[in-house]
Amino acid sequence: MPPRTTAAVIDLFNQAFVQHEPDVLNDLVGEGCVMEAIQPAPDGERYVGRDACLAFWRALAADRTTQFAPEDVAVAGDRATIRWRYRFGDAPGDSVRGVNLMRVEDGRIVEALGYSKTAGEVPLATESDADE
Repeated sequence: MPPRTTAAVIDLFNQAFVQHEPDVLNDLVGEGCVMEAIQPAPDGERYVGRDACLAFWRALAADRTTQFAPEDVAVAGDRATIRWRYRFGDAPGDSVRGVNLMRVEDGRIVEALGYSKTAGEVPLATESDADE
């Protein structure tokens, strides 16, 4: 079976967060994946390797107290841009907008760089939150 297209990988990736289905991520992350989170400012935390990236994303996808909504997705070859909104509460200011710059090789995510419009800390799930 040929590898999934970049568009198919990104669709599944987004679905994992929208539907709170962390298991969807298991087959989407490449061994040498590098991910930079949106915080702490100014550069975000860097995660290197499949296990580190997968643990971060699985915790985020499992957190049912939050909502992830893709606003726009653009795919060009092995690259994708995901513009999104992440809600972490019920108040009007309890959300952040951002963008992920993604790269896919052989049907798996190998790079994900996150950037956001935020002046402060954004509460993100941790591995221990997902285990509860």
